[in-house]
Amino acid sequence: MTVQLLSATEALARLADFSIVIDARSEGEYAEDHLPNAHNWPSLRDEERKVVGTQYKQINAFEAKKQGAALVAKNIAAHIEREVLDKPKEWQPLVYCWRGGKRSGSLALILDQIGFKVTLIEGGYKAFRAALVADLPQLAARYRYQVVCGTTGSGKTRFLQALAAQGAQVLDLEALANHRSSVLGLIPGQAQPSQKAFDTRIWTALRGFDATRPVYIESESKKVGNVVIPDSLMAAMRRSPCLRLDLPEAERVSLLLEDYDFFVRDIELFCERLGALTEARGKDIVAHWQTQARSGDVASVVRELLVKHYDPVYLQSMRRNFEQYETARVLTPRDHTVAAMTELAQTLLAS
Repeated sequence: MTVQLLSATEALARLADFSIVIDARSEGEYAEDHLPNAHNWPSLRDEERKVVGTQYKQINAFEAKKQGAALVAKNIAAHIEREVLDKPKEWQPLVYCWRGGKRSGSLALILDQIGFKVTLIEGGYKAFRAALVADLPQLAARYRYQVVCGTTGSGKTRFLQALAAQGAQVLDLEALANHRSSVLGLIPGQAQPSQKAFDTRIWTALRGFDATRPVYIESESKKVGNVVIPDSLMAAMRRSPCLRLDLPEAERVSLLLEDYDFFVRDIELFCERLGALTEARGKDIVAHWQTQARSGDVASVVRELLVKHYDPVYLQSMRRNFEQYETARVLTPRDHTVAAMTELAQTLLAS
C-alpha cells in the first residue's frame, strides 16, 4: 500500500470522507488551532520537542534525530495500542503535522504498513491554514445575513439562542470567541481561543449552513475580546439588513444582572473590570461606580453604565458602520426572559 497525499484545498472539501482526522503535532500546537474535529496524537510532546531541540543545538543533528526517533516510536506505539487495535480494515485516517513532514509521515507509514488506507495533507497544518484563509472570503459572501441589533442588555444573545433552538441558522460569534464583547465581557474561567482557532471555528460554522436560508448574527464590533472578526465577514454583516431588539431600561438591567451574575457574586472582580473604563469615563466616575458596587447597589451601577457609557457608544457605532441600521425592523419582546425571546423567535420565523 502507499500513503496518499491530498492538497490542503482538497482536504478542506473532503473532511467528512475520513474516519478520523489525526493531528500529529504536540499538544501545545494542537491547542493553538487544529483542523475541525481533529484528534491529537502527538508524535512528540511539548517537553520532548524541547529536549530534542536542545540536543540539536548543543550536541548535533545526528544525536538529536536518534533521540527524536526513539521518542516518536514510543509515542506512536502508545497511540496504536490505545486507539487502533479495535479498528476495522476499512478505517481511513487523515493525518497531518506542521508541514506534512516527519512527524505525520512516521505515523502514516506505520498505519499504512498495518493495512489502513492512510491520507496525508500535503504541506500539513500550515497549508491548511493558508487554504482556510483563502476560502473564508468567498464562504462569508455566500450567505444572506440578518443582523440582530440592540443596545446592551436588550437580549441579543438570548434571542439568537432562541432562534437556534427553533431551527434557524445562527452564527454566534460571542460563543465562538468565549467572550461577551465588551470591556466587561470576559467570562471567568473561560479562556478565549487563539485568533487562528477563532477563524477555524467561524469557517467550520459557515460551511455547515444552507445558502438558501438566512443566517442570523449579532451586530458585533470588529473585535470580540482579543480576537478579530475576519474582514470579509465583517463587511458582509455591515451591509446586511438589521433586526432591532427594543427592551425598556429596567428589563435590560434585570437581564444583565442575570447574565453577568458572576459579577454580583464577586464584587471585587466587578470593580476590577470597571477599572478598565477609567480612560474612557474618568477616574472619579469609575471610583463612584466601584463604591456603589461595594455598597451592594450593583443595579444602579449597571443602569449608569448603560445610560452613560454603553448606549451612546453603541448607537454611534451602529449608525456609522451598519448601512441598514436606520431601516431596521423593530422587534419588541414582552420582557427579558428566555420564554419571551422564544415567543419572539417563533413569531419572526413564522412571518
